[in-house]
Amino acid sequence: MYTYEYLFDFTCSFFEKMGCSDHDARLIAEVFLAAELRGIPSHGLIRLKDYYQLWKADRINVKPNVRVVHETPSTAVVDGDGAIGMVAASRSMEIAMEKGSMVGTGWVSTRGSNHYGIAGYYAMMALKHDMIGLSMTNANPQVAPTFSVTPMMGTNPIAVAIPAGSQTPFVADFATTPIARGKLVVAEKKGEKVPFGFVQDKDGNPCNDPAILRSGGSMLTLGGDYEHGSHKGFCLSAIVDIFCAVFSGANFGPFVPPSVAYLPVLDRKVGEGTGHFFGAMRIDAFQPAEVFKAKMDEWISTFRAAKPAAGREKVIIPGDPEREKENRLRKEGIPVLPAIVKDLKELAGEMGMEFEVKE
Repeated sequence: MYTYEYLFDFTCSFFEKMGCSDHDARLIAEVFLAAELRGIPSHGLIRLKDYYQLWKADRINVKPNVRVVHETPSTAVVDGDGAIGMVAASRSMEIAMEKGSMVGTGWVSTRGSNHYGIAGYYAMMALKHDMIGLSMTNANPQVAPTFSVTPMMGTNPIAVAIPAGSQTPFVADFATTPIARGKLVVAEKKGEKVPFGFVQDKDGNPCNDPAILRSGGSMLTLGGDYEHGSHKGFCLSAIVDIFCAVFSGANFGPFVPPSVAYLPVLDRKVGEGTGHFFGAMRIDAFQPAEVFKAKMDEWISTFRAAKPAAGREKVIIPGDPEREKENRLRKEGIPVLPAIVKDLKELAGEMGMEFEVKE
């Protein structure tokens, strides 16, 4: 087990070595460690190697000029200038909240960015301002639309954070696929198979190999197959792609640049970098904040009181598992898989750093 502080300091120093400012390095480390604490290691330290290789390939800009290129009182388009995704995304969400504070709601679509970590981090930024937060991103194409074997879309997550009063906030953070790509990597490193319905081989046959993407396979949309609603997952993924890329001028669908260096960048592009979309809605733009939060308490309490199915202890409200995991890991420490520890030690050596190996 590693302490939060040790992993945060290591990650922060790593990105400073790459040339990031202290502010940006701390922000990146915070998002990485938020993923670890919330039980989403697929978007945590396992990604450090990907970011390092993208930096070595000169595909990320560690000194970006993140700026607004178009705006109205309630909307903006932000150009990330090739930034590490966390940098462009956090500034974009701040702009959405600034606009929301002035006119009630704020909406920002971002281009020229890269992989930004967990979507929920940015949605949750709005909570302390009595705002509802929304965050989406498109991603490198490894997901086939329903009835296709061609990877055309990313896992394209959606996150929504809604404040409550005495109850904990409602936080939904989910991919529009049955599994995130990073979780395939985790399964591969553990030597595990994945359930059928998550991926398919290059011919469209059901598959349980988490490494199948390297052999021309693809991920499936939420639902897995048509009979189980994969067309609805395709719709959700398409909405994310359009809001993130068509609005902003980022690359969409099959043209999104891969967030891993081992996949080539297409010669053709239809925009700039990866795209994100953010929203911030002031609660009191609709009704007094205290009235709304009291109603949210009632909503959450009502659903918590639902009778659980056989073998289940309780009904889970979105955000419960992640919050419970964070509370536990802050006390007990953060586990890191041996294969990832090996990667971190090797990366540290290449950067002239040390990474402690725990027995």
